[in-house]
Amino acid sequence: MPDYNPSIGCTVHQCSHHAKSKNYCSLDSIQVGTHESNPTVPPCTDCQSFDLSTK
Repeated sequence: MPDYNPSIGCTVHQCSHHAKSKNYCSLDSIQVGTHESNPTVPPCTDCQSFDLSTK
């Protein structure tokens, strides 16, 4: 089994959940949220599973 989730693409190398060897997330699932009261475009959304801490 790969050390990444092929269903969750990710190019944020700074996240501790980034697969490192490929542009994917290593989590089984992620939480997506928003920082806006009325999101209308993709930049209004955030990966709330993002984490800078080391594994």
